[in-house]
Amino acid sequence: MSLSTILGIESSCDDTAAAILCNGKILANITATQTVHAQYGGVVPELASRAHQSNIIPVIEMALAKAHITMDELSAVAVTQGPGLMGSLLVGLNVAKGLCIAKDLPLIGVNHLQAHIAALFIDRDVSLPMLCLLVSGGHTQIVYVTTPMTMEIIGSTCDDAAGEAFDKGAKLMGLPYPGGPFIDQHAKNGNPLAFGFPDSQTKEFDFSFSGIKTSLLYFLQKHIASDPLFLETHLPDVCASYQRQIIMSLLKRFEKAIQRFKPVSIGLTGGVSANSELRQKFLVLEQKYAITAIIPELEFCTDNAAMVAMAGYHQYLNRDFTSLCALPYNRVKQS
Repeated sequence: MSLSTILGIESSCDDTAAAILCNGKILANITATQTVHAQYGGVVPELASRAHQSNIIPVIEMALAKAHITMDELSAVAVTQGPGLMGSLLVGLNVAKGLCIAKDLPLIGVNHLQAHIAALFIDRDVSLPMLCLLVSGGHTQIVYVTTPMTMEIIGSTCDDAAGEAFDKGAKLMGLPYPGGPFIDQHAKNGNPLAFGFPDSQTKEFDFSFSGIKTSLLYFLQKHIASDPLFLETHLPDVCASYQRQIIMSLLKRFEKAIQRFKPVSIGLTGGVSANSELRQKFLVLEQKYAITAIIPELEFCTDNAAMVAMAGYHQYLNRDFTSLCALPYNRVKQS
């Protein structure tokens, strides 16, 4: 079997990343995280694309050096084509095109959400069909996976994503950006039953998180009006209660999908899969349903190029290449 060496490039939002994968094995995974956005409480698209321009060549060079691979040894270049921030995607896609033209390599445009699911295949054999809970800052989906290339979205958010609910909720509580990890940290010292937040009413396996954010806003306004120091004394309890409801909303619908589709395995992926309570409660489903549960290592949960390279590897084996005239896209493509 000939070697298949893939360079993966990720630049969909605010992380610039490059990875090298050889015959399904990750040899290097390098990420440059942008810190400029913290002062604005969220990602500023123009600043993100400028930072990608500065970071992308160095991270590619670092990945090649760490893997002891030269450009001449590559079989293909896989790059996130969408969804994501248009300016950020353009940086990665154009660099990938340039490398493919210079070295006469096939280009593989990767769907960012499929790449998150591909992270579940890194360094492990996965029993299929698998039901996947994909939870990130921009998307929340339940995906039924029958092959690494065949996926069906059976549930998605009607408005905000779970990661967005975490980050915007944290902003309401005066926590830094990105706020999800800070809520997770404070929640460990709080009582998750201290306060109640509502679940949304949605069809079947769909999600909605705009209501819980509004509920948190009114909750804080009410309590701070009567006690200006409310958050100082109750922050862990508020974080724990808010986090509990988001996770309950996720798992309630996911369990309904397990019961309906009866998969062989289940997977949790996306940036929010780094949340400690979500990971813990997801693993409980393994025993409850006598099913194999898979969660990526933390470095493969948030945006990274290893997952792009893995998705690209599956496409490479299927000769699913992309035209050098291809454009990025910022909307979810339903397959």
